[in-house]
Amino acid sequence: MNADVPASRDLAAIAELAARATGGQLRAAFRSRPEVDVKSDFHDPVTEHDRAAEETIREVLAEHTPGSVVVGEEGGTRGDSGASEIRWYVDPIDGTANFAVGLPFWCVSIAAVAGDELVAGAVYDPVRDDMFTATLDGATCNGEPLRSRGATKDATAVAATSYPSPRDLGDGDRDDALRRFGLMVDAFATVRRPGSAALTLAHIAAGWTDAAYDSSINAWDIAAAMLLVRQAGGTYLPLGGRPGGHDWDAPGYLACVGGFDLAGSVLAEIAGVAGAARR
Repeated sequence: MNADVPASRDLAAIAELAARATGGQLRAAFRSRPEVDVKSDFHDPVTEHDRAAEETIREVLAEHTPGSVVVGEEGGTRGDSGASEIRWYVDPIDGTANFAVGLPFWCVSIAAVAGDELVAGAVYDPVRDDMFTATLDGATCNGEPLRSRGATKDATAVAATSYPSPRDLGDGDRDDALRRFGLMVDAFATVRRPGSAALTLAHIAAGWTDAAYDSSINAWDIAAAMLLVRQAGGTYLPLGGRPGGHDWDAPGYLACVGGFDLAGSVLAEIAGVAGAARR
């Protein structure tokens, strides 16, 4: 299936609807200090609200795109990928650790892939009631066009990262990972660890954060926000993906606002993409 702009807009509207359907329940649960379970390890939290919100989203998607495949962080893949041309990537709460303790930086992320093309996405911030939407003809926040513009060099830029992650510190050379993080702290005006890749990238699209780097993410974390950044005029580089694979499946990324000197940034060295950044 090759989606055209009207089809992309329709899918984006469904993503918005599904994301907003969770808003009331998530706002009501926020700052209630819910019980936290863990998945892979204690760095990977989940709450009952993640699971409930994903089920709400699945219900809306099933109603409006019956038979589509849904890949969710909590419920896995459901649907017949051989029969459906639409695949949804859903993260019901991106930033669960923040949500669980009451830090207001988390979001709902929903992306639509038609065939092999990422065609629509919605990143919803229920705390601020900000809806970031990407289609094949642009990116918006609450209906207003986004233009990804900000700082042009490290010394005046705000960078957001989760690097080094526990995996980075546990694999290979721990000292080297800390050295690379030190390079970021020295080079950038400010370095932040906000805790939600999707919302961070939405802020790159809006020009509210200048650059971002993550080494360990999943498709449901970044698919919608990746499209936001690119459609707003920013740069999104997938990192570590398999040859010929989809950008949203790559396990890392480097992103920045339009006009940022990525080739001259310490991030190009840290991420190992100095040559790609210059192209």
